[in-house]
Amino acid sequence: MAMKINQNDVQMPQQEEGEKEEDRSMSRSDRSVQVKRKSSGSGDDSLGSLPKHPRCPLTPSLSPRKRTTSQSKTEPPLLRTNKRTIYTAGRPPWYNVTGTTFKEAFVIGLCGGSASGKTTVANKIIEALDVPWVVLLSMDSFYKVLTKDEQELAAKNEYNFDHPEAFDFELLVTVLRKLKKGKSIKVPVYDFTSHCRRKEWKTVYGANVVIFEGILAFANKELLKLLDMKVFVDTDSDIRLVRRLKRDISDRGRDINGVIKQYNKFVKPSFEQYIEPTVQVADIVVPRGGENFVALDLIVQHVHSQLEKREITVRSALASAHQGQPLPKTLSVLESTPQVRGMHTIIRNKDTNRDEFIFYSKRLMRLLIEHALSFLPLKPVQVETPQGSIYEGKRLSGKRITGVSILRAGETMEQALMHVCKDIRLGKILIQTNHDTGEPELHYLRLPKDISEDYVILMDSTVSTGAAALMAVRVLLDHDVQEDKIFLLSLLMAEMGVHSVAYAFPKVRIITTAVDKKVNNEFHIIPGIGNFGDRYFGTDTPSDWTESD
Repeated sequence: MAMKINQNDVQMPQQEEGEKEEDRSMSRSDRSVQVKRKSSGSGDDSLGSLPKHPRCPLTPSLSPRKRTTSQSKTEPPLLRTNKRTIYTAGRPPWYNVTGTTFKEAFVIGLCGGSASGKTTVANKIIEALDVPWVVLLSMDSFYKVLTKDEQELAAKNEYNFDHPEAFDFELLVTVLRKLKKGKSIKVPVYDFTSHCRRKEWKTVYGANVVIFEGILAFANKELLKLLDMKVFVDTDSDIRLVRRLKRDISDRGRDINGVIKQYNKFVKPSFEQYIEPTVQVADIVVPRGGENFVALDLIVQHVHSQLEKREITVRSALASAHQGQPLPKTLSVLESTPQVRGMHTIIRNKDTNRDEFIFYSKRLMRLLIEHALSFLPLKPVQVETPQGSIYEGKRLSGKRITGVSILRAGETMEQALMHVCKDIRLGKILIQTNHDTGEPELHYLRLPKDISEDYVILMDSTVSTGAAALMAVRVLLDHDVQEDKIFLLSLLMAEMGVHSVAYAFPKVRIITTAVDKKVNNEFHIIPGIGNFGDRYFGTDTPSDWTESD
């Protein structure tokens, strides 16, 4: 029996015990996946060409080298260039100190008739939530690939897109389950003009909240198990018909007679048979869709309360763990030859000028990269020399190597990697410390396609607590990179950071030029090297702005 607020703002039905679930159907407008990584005070999620905003340079200026001031982490909430949008409202840890996913994404299911306003409700929930990294996933993306005969029927408005058999529920459940667990997923893009899937699939990753909408969102038992909140958008049938006419004629180029024919033959009967009955499983029924602010406020309050229960801390736990333990076998430290020791003496000296700091840092980086490559698996090969003789050689036993830098300071190691590995692919991850919580946060991510098949060299200049490295490795694992194919490289590490990474990810190879024993109360390595990024780029860091270590 449904409980209703007198003003008809919200209906909250209770599911009857033993109620039999049925497969349902769907028809939707052409909306594929939208990823909205929101920041406080901003609703702009565009990743395209954006107005420029001053930020820290990611490569050193050649001449003259002057000291400047780093970009403050205050306003605006977005750092923009013509190629990047970096979100200052980052994604906090979604895993614990063991590197295991601790909190799953909160999934809201939105169901309702065709053109009932589900996407409008979804967008208004996203705006009101005001939390970073929200994914909007539409059921429209999961129509089955039509056969030639079915495509001919669709062209004549004779194919029922509102029947459960029109959807690939197996793929849908697989994708939503992976997204809920925090994994990177690929979503098909359906072309409503040609009635087939496009070749390019969209990659989606990093959700604190997933809003899944579709007219058959409640039609499958396995789907229902993945939904943390189920919302049914209830809109008058006449209003839905008017909206559908406008959408199909203006957006899809269809004639009015074909739209009405399809509505009477397929859409209306499917709604009555497959969609309307699913209101019984809804937690909340929203009459009038996006205009119902009372219902939207109730939904947002509940989601916020659930997110608060899932908050975890990582850095403080890392700081108190693994004390007194021997260094792991997965750690490899570059031999401390007189030459290496001499370069460390120069770059650790607080009085070293910037030119010398950059020069000797680059020399160490080159040695570190060469040392790291010796751990890659090689296979024997034979080649013929110019003299016609056979040479027994070695070649990489794998498809390729990809470099991934943890911005900002990790990017300084890219040049050394490119000098050693020709035509190497590069990715970037921006992780910074939230100075209010002390936790690392993911702000920006760009990884090459099919990185799951690669050996990945993950680069950061220094590793103190290991919080940033832990997050970066977790990101790679979420993109299906194999743990034993990840090589973490850093010029300087603290024992705490080494233990943190090795404990969470025992198969990751850790490679550095030196390991210092201590980390102070501000999580700086002692004796250390100072703020590597500031010394390399010639910047001064404001007291309230911190790069994550």
